Amino acid sequence: MPASGISRKKKEDMMIFVSSCVESAARAKNVSSSEMYQRMKRVGLIEDFIIKCYEGLHTQSRQHVIEDVLGALAIWETKKGIKA
Repeated sequence: MPASGISRKKKEDMMIFVSSCVESAARAKNVSSSEMYQRMKRVGLIEDFIIKCYEGLHTQSRQHVIEDVLGALAIWETKKGIKA
């Protein structure tokens, strides 16, 4: 979760962004949102990439963000020996 010094509004905005990333990535891979969420959660992508890089990511186009998220997911799963 984001640091406690972040405003409630910003936390809400971040969670909406995370949800959008999960849903868009799921659509791009033609899988359910819950499956995509579990894959991301298993490798720590939500906390350690999407939230950690929120400031830079949320300023990019949706297509660019999804490419970055899916690219990172593939790399992180490979590093952990997880087959998608």
